[in-house]
Order: sequence, then structure tokens, then C-alpha cells
Amino acid sequence: MKKSTSVDLGTQPIGKLLIKQAVPASIGILVMSLNILVDTIFVGNWIGSTAIAAINVVLPVSFFIAALGMSIGIGGSSIISRALGANNSNKALKTFGNQLTLTLLLTVTMIAFGLYYVDDIIPAFGGKGNIFEPAKIYYTIVLYGVPFLALCMMGNTVIRAEGKPKFAMYAMMIPSVGNLLLDYLFINVLDYGMVGAAWATTGSYLLCFAFILWFFLSENSELKIKWHHFGLNLPIIKEIGSLGFVTLARQAVVSITYLFMNNILFELGGETSVTAYAIVGRMLMFALFPVYGITQGFLPIAGYNFGAQQYGRVRESINTAIKYAIALATLVFILLMIFPEGITKLFTSNTDVIAETPSAMRWVFAATPIIALQLIGAAYFQAVGKATPALLLTLTRQGFFFIPLIFILPIFYGELGVWMSFPIADVLATIVTAYFLNREIKRNLKIEKE
Repeated sequence: MKKSTSVDLGTQPIGKLLIKQAVPASIGILVMSLNILVDTIFVGNWIGSTAIAAINVVLPVSFFIAALGMSIGIGGSSIISRALGANNSNKALKTFGNQLTLTLLLTVTMIAFGLYYVDDIIPAFGGKGNIFEPAKIYYTIVLYGVPFLALCMMGNTVIRAEGKPKFAMYAMMIPSVGNLLLDYLFINVLDYGMVGAAWATTGSYLLCFAFILWFFLSENSELKIKWHHFGLNLPIIKEIGSLGFVTLARQAVVSITYLFMNNILFELGGETSVTAYAIVGRMLMFALFPVYGITQGFLPIAGYNFGAQQYGRVRESINTAIKYAIALATLVFILLMIFPEGITKLFTSNTDVIAETPSAMRWVFAATPIIALQLIGAAYFQAVGKATPALLLTLTRQGFFFIPLIFILPIFYGELGVWMSFPIADVLATIVTAYFLNREIKRNLKIEKE
């Protein structure tokens, strides 16, 4: 069987290539999302509904720090894809070495900061009342494993940039399965409660790191870096930073959104509303896995072919990705509109939470069919190294529309106004993204240089 290489990204048919890239990405995201989903079900049924809210408080903090690794990974992977497309292997190697150095320096610094201010951070993100103590237990233990998670998220994007989607899929599956097994052992068998849930999560990060380390040390990787590649290079750091900042800004806004949402919902509906949001948030991570998979599969294809100046293939990849993603998003939308009550009952037996969550879920996913264009459009600009439009489009939904809406609409509609903010922000962000993507295609993807 022919071994996959990065050259395939510039030669294979776009439809076939997108499926080849997107299916493993989707499976990986599915397993990872199922892990989060089942983890929440385990915690809700074995520890209690307050524990679900506690984990939801901690997630934005730990995910933001881990997102440092993802942002460095995606920023650097855009450079690597384009460098491989242009046959510049030295730049690809130097970029990868700089990614590793930056990830370690930044995440360890952030962990120290996060642990020092633990008692201030948790209440700020909605960890109040009965939620505070379990949130603090989970937060403290999980934070020790976050540098490994950051390295995993960075390494996973580089594996994908090399055109090795199956290994990227394995890297996502291994910790997910491991976490579920450790959850069962630590929570159900050993009865460690929140401590067990936290160590299960941290242990899963270590499993993922071990696999990614093996990949880059084995013959499967084309990127065989040496010690001199780890030395920081200012032009490369600037390019990684400008592109990676897009991802970091996105996660920062997500974390800020969690902060506002948890506090606003706590004031409007107490712990029940915070728990409802936690369940809906898990479904946002889980249900859209095929759309995120298409987006992940699209990135290296667009980046490689843009670097190789094969602009016809870039246009084709945009159109194909949007078409596939819209079809999948519509299917997700139909399922969630029909079965929100049954989904909610998987997480908890709390009657108040069961009564509130289905309506919230329907509102949150009301504009799901159109988000494909929003995601692919923002991803295109990041893939081809255009940091400013990528940043602005990434911030459009959450930063420019959603956050103002969750402060304005509750004045008139109460808690319903919070849930209404989701589809309104999606529609507005999609309109803006469609305009800029269409303009980019007409201006810069017209001339063939193949």
C-alpha cells in the first residue's frame, strides 16, 4: 500500500481528498466529543448535577491554556502546509521546533498563574455557592495535565499538516477511550468522586502525549527535527503568532463567553440554569463533530494548494467543503429539534434541569444549517496565512454579536433572551463571512498559476 505523503494534498481529486482528510478528523472529534459527553453523563449520574456545573466552570480556564498549544499548532501548521507545498522543508522543520518551544514556555507560565489565583478565578467563572468546592478540586488537578494537553493539541495539527489524518484521528481517540476507562475505575469502582474525575482527565492527557511523542520519533513523520530547530526564530515566531492568535482569540472569547453566561444564568435561574447550559455546551461540542471534521480536513488542503499556487484547487476545496458541511449540519439540526428531551435525560434525573434544557437546546441549535459557511470561511483565511481577516471573522460571532446580545436581550426577555442570542449571532456572523469570502474568491483566486 502506498504510503501517504504531503504531496497527495496537491494531486488527489478534491472530493476524495476532503473525505480522506475529513473522515478521520470527524471520527477523532466524535470520539473526543463522546468522551466529554459520556464523562458528563458519568459525573452527573455518579456524583450529581452540581458536579456537571462545577466541570463547566473549570473547562473555559483549562481549555484556554490548552488553546495556547492549539493556536501555536494551527498557526505553525499553516506555515508547514504552505512550506511543504513550496518544497521548503527547512522552514517546515524550523517552524515545528519553534512550535514545541513556544508551547512549553507559554503553557507552563500560564499554569503557574492559574494555580496561584485559583480562589479568584473559580468564582469569576461562575463557581459560586455549592459549585465552588467541587470546581476547585477538579480545577487544581486538571491544570497539572494541561501542558500535556497543549502539546497534544499542537502536535495533532502538525500531524494533519503532514497529510497524515489517520494518525491525527488516533491521537484524539486514545485519550478519549482512556478517560472513560479511568472514569469508571476512579469514580464508580474506587468512589473518588471529583478527585477521580479530575485524575481520569489528567491521565488521558498523558496517554495522548505518549502517542504523539511516539509518532514524531517514528518513521511515520516527515518532520525529523534536530536540536538547532528548537532555537526561537523571530520571523517564524511572528508568523506563528499572527496566525495562531486567531485561534487563541477565538478560545479567549469562548472562555469569556462561559464567564458571562455562567454568571448571567446564575443570576437569572441559579444552579439549574448553569447546569442546563453545561449540558447544551456538551452538545455543541458533540453534535457538530462532522462539521468540525470537514473544517479540519479542509485546512491542510487549502493551505498546501495555496502554497503551490494551485488556485483552482483552492476554490474547489472551498466549494466542496461548504457543500458537505451544510448537508451534515442540516442532519444534526433535524435530530436535535426532534429529540432534545431524550438527550437531556441522558445527563441527569434532576426534574428542574430536564424541564429547562430542551427549550434552551432548540434555541441554541436553531441556526445550525448555516454555520458551515461561517466555519469554512474563517478557516480559509487562516489556512492561507491571512491573519487579519481570519481574526476578524473568527471574532465576529462570539465577540461582535453574541456577547452584546446576551447582555441586551435578557433585559427584555429574561432568561429566554440568553438562548435567543445564539441563533441571532449565527445568522449575522454567517452574512458577514459570506460577504468577505465571496470578495476574496473574486479578487485573489481568479488567476490560475497551475
